[in-house]
Amino acid sequence: GSTMDNIDNIDLIKFGLIPEFISRIPIISILNKLSKNDLFDILTKPKNALIKHYQKLFQYENVELEFDKDALIAIANIAFKKNSGARGLTSIIENLLLDIMFDIPNNKMIQKIIINSKAVEKKENIKIIYKNQKEIT
Repeated sequence: GSTMDNIDNIDLIKFGLIPEFISRIPIISILNKLSKNDLFDILTKPKNALIKHYQKLFQYENVELEFDKDALIAIANIAFKKNSGARGLTSIIENLLLDIMFDIPNNKMIQKIIINSKAVEKKENIKIIYKNQKEIT
C-alpha cells in the first residue's frame, strides 16, 4: 500500500489539525479516486442504483426509461474526466433528463425515452417514443 494507508492521529496533528478535533475522529480511512469501472458500477449495480432510481421516477408517469450500455459508459467517462466522483453522476443524469422530466407530466403520449451515448455527449437528441408509434431503430 501507499504511505497514506498508515496515517494516524499524530500525522493529522503535524498536518495542522487541532488535537481536540482529532480526538473526535473515531476512524480514519483513506478514499481512493473512483475508476471509470467504479462509476459505471455505481450507476447500475446497487439495489438503489442511480439508473434504477430514475427509471422508477419515470415509471410513476408510465414512461419507460432506457439507457443503452454505451450511454452508461459515456456518463461514467464524463464524471471521471470531471473528477466529480459519484455525486457527479447524479448531476450529469439530471442535466441530461431535466427538460424531459418537465415535459412528461404534460404529455401523456410519451411512452419511452431511449438514451444512447450520442445523447449523453449532446451530439443528438434523446429519442422519444410516443404511444401508437412504432419504434424506429
